[in-house]
Amino acid sequence: MLFDRHARSVYRYVAQRLGDHVADDVMSETFLVAFERRSAYDVSVSDARPWLLGIATRLMRKHDRVEAVAWKGLSADMAAQIVPDFIEQAGSRIDAERLSRRLGKALRRLSDGDRDTLLLYAWGDLDYASIAAAMQVPVGTVRSRLNRARRQLRRAAGITTLEQETDHGRVDTAPQHS
Repeated sequence: MLFDRHARSVYRYVAQRLGDHVADDVMSETFLVAFERRSAYDVSVSDARPWLLGIATRLMRKHDRVEAVAWKGLSADMAAQIVPDFIEQAGSRIDAERLSRRLGKALRRLSDGDRDTLLLYAWGDLDYASIAAAMQVPVGTVRSRLNRARRQLRRAAGITTLEQETDHGRVDTAPQHS
């Protein structure tokens, strides 16, 4: 039942980070680890997805080299998914490709914690509290990591924005005019 309910979202998250060729293995290993650690799971938590994505995130660290290659090959796709507004602001395809390369490089330069937090937010579609549970860190750490990652991506894109955090963990941004 747990597998049927969450396998698709775990697979999608892993495939976006590592590619389809590794996603099956990591997804399978995620559910194996979850089964082995089932006694540690807090059954009062109704949604196991954050817990599973946290396990998958930790397992992906074993695949750092695969992920590094995937970052290079998928930087345009990642940039388009994580920061689509940045791409839309680019005036031409060449500008968009340059921007994608800069953003891909900025993503690779993020610390593991910042990148994992950002991708759990962007691709795992988790809110702050769920990311905190998945990463086993306080919500304040999630906020700091996301803020730092966004700032670095904006800097790489050459865009300055004012942020206003909404009450559900998503951020509304508005361009800052000088």
